[in-house]
Amino acid sequence: MGNPIIKNEPRDDEAQATSKRKNSVIWEHVTLKSVDVKCTTSHLKQHVTFENCPQMSSRTLVSNTNGALPKKRYISTSGSAIGSLNQPCCRYEIAKMIIMHEYPLDMMDHLGFLDCVRALQPQFNVLSRDTIESDCSAFYAREKQALSNRISSIPGRVSLSLDMWSTDQSVCYVCIAGQFIDNNWKLNRKILGVKLLSFPESGSIFNHAVLSCITEWNLESKLFTVSLDESFSNETVTKYLRGILSSNNPLVLKGQLMISSCYSRVLTHLAQDALISTKETVKKVRDIVKYVVTAESQQKRFNDLKQKLQVPSTKSLDLDSQTQWNTTYHMLVAASELKEVFPCLDDFEPSYIKSPSMEEWKEVEVLCVFLKLLFDAANILVGPTFLTTDVFFHEVWKIQLALTNASMIGDRFIRKLTKPMHERFSKYWKDNSLVFAIAVIMDPRFKMKLVEFSFSKTYSSEAENQIKVVRDAVEELYLDYVVQMLPTPTFVVKENENGNDIEIGNGSENEERSVKEAIFLSTDDGLSDFDIYISETASLQNRKSELDQYLEESVLPRVHAFDVLGWWKVNRQKYPTLSKMAFDILCIPVSTVSQEFVFDSRRKKMNRYQCSLSPSTLESLVCAKDWLQHGSS
Repeated sequence: MGNPIIKNEPRDDEAQATSKRKNSVIWEHVTLKSVDVKCTTSHLKQHVTFENCPQMSSRTLVSNTNGALPKKRYISTSGSAIGSLNQPCCRYEIAKMIIMHEYPLDMMDHLGFLDCVRALQPQFNVLSRDTIESDCSAFYAREKQALSNRISSIPGRVSLSLDMWSTDQSVCYVCIAGQFIDNNWKLNRKILGVKLLSFPESGSIFNHAVLSCITEWNLESKLFTVSLDESFSNETVTKYLRGILSSNNPLVLKGQLMISSCYSRVLTHLAQDALISTKETVKKVRDIVKYVVTAESQQKRFNDLKQKLQVPSTKSLDLDSQTQWNTTYHMLVAASELKEVFPCLDDFEPSYIKSPSMEEWKEVEVLCVFLKLLFDAANILVGPTFLTTDVFFHEVWKIQLALTNASMIGDRFIRKLTKPMHERFSKYWKDNSLVFAIAVIMDPRFKMKLVEFSFSKTYSSEAENQIKVVRDAVEELYLDYVVQMLPTPTFVVKENENGNDIEIGNGSENEERSVKEAIFLSTDDGLSDFDIYISETASLQNRKSELDQYLEESVLPRVHAFDVLGWWKVNRQKYPTLSKMAFDILCIPVSTVSQEFVFDSRRKKMNRYQCSLSPSTLESLVCAKDWLQHGSS
């Protein structure tokens, strides 16, 4: 409770009645200064007693044994707040509210909202739509500048993920998010732009949208790699993006670290492949579940039968959403546990509803085994924190190995179920396994050991060659970082005293020499520094590189809650070059969709109101909401 005051002094003829009403314990906490309406104390007592008052203990009136009570409070019925109205603060909070909850910009024109605002604060000036839009844009601009300054200060690079957002119109939007590791070695993901694609099939329009975002955020020299929604994975787009990566950033193996498909969408497609191959059986299960859960009488009868048959089950029956494959998986698991009960419901209505046969229930159980594999792999994407890239190597490898083994099993149903899944995922593994392998090498619990172990089971006789590909790529990447970290020599160029020759040096008088001497080496046959070169290279060869030293050291024990970024933060002095690599590699995004769409078979769709906004306004609202949710700084 605050310190409000009731206006107007009581009339003389009410004073005695008022004093008689002060028998409630509430008057130990509040002071009645004036009354012009009939006042009761029951609601105030509830406020004080039942945890409604922020300044009181929930048990004050019951458990306070020493008799001490909090200070008295004042009550007001005036409807006006104490102190002056802070109009700029209210405008700021309204802009945040509209951004956070995606309310329409003309919300102030809604009569219900106006009545609510006027009841809360009659002094507040109603804002026009243009004013609200301007406030939202100003909020976005401030947060964008703060985020831009933050990104420019990080020592590492930024990786982008591109996701296609659909509409009911003939246009689309590309959502461009950036992942980076900040100065505190924390992984961040921020939406940097939402660009309109007026002709989604045009590669040049798409390329221009991506390049404009890169330019806006000054990422030309900070871009590490790009992860794509498969909607963009055509030859023209991929070639263009690889060109950007190769020309602006030589540290990405000529674009080989670009992820060509969204991990969560690939898992969704695999789940859809499995459900389509068993669609008739899945429909039977869906129908009998619907029959049970949509009528209370049938639910009661089903539960009675379940108890009578003593069928153990930890799952509850629920209808699935056919656009969320994880709900279908949960429905199938729950129904499978209760398969003995359904045949007892022998009077289905309509009559075409039939309980699956025992053979079909076996198929459901096999289907659930593979859906669980996919569910577990996708479920890590919906956690409270963003995950570093090294986490995904083992998950991706498990799926590849399981589908490879399943494709060789003699069971006809399993082969039919897994064949399309295996074909799809083998392509994903082939295109992206190098990225995952390099990332897991940067995890000191695994290094090359997990790559060697996993590839030996996946590739058999080809394992040695595939391991060499990964090792060569890591070494090439490491050498690129070594070169980039070498100090850049500085030279001073000036004329000599006669004004004829030009001398160059690093700024020291003792080290300057003429261009003729430096270029033509006229004093000898050009091999005077050869012995020095040999001794320097021999010294380098005898000294182990950071990479060799890191890989030769024993792997760390596998602990569940291991902070790989925290480990590199602590060891960055020991491994300065490798820590720079880890800074960039461990923030490569593997999924392009937001957490709420991980299990969705549909892509994100912009609604009619969002499409009516100008592209710049839509971008500012979407980006600002993301920054509010995940913190802009």
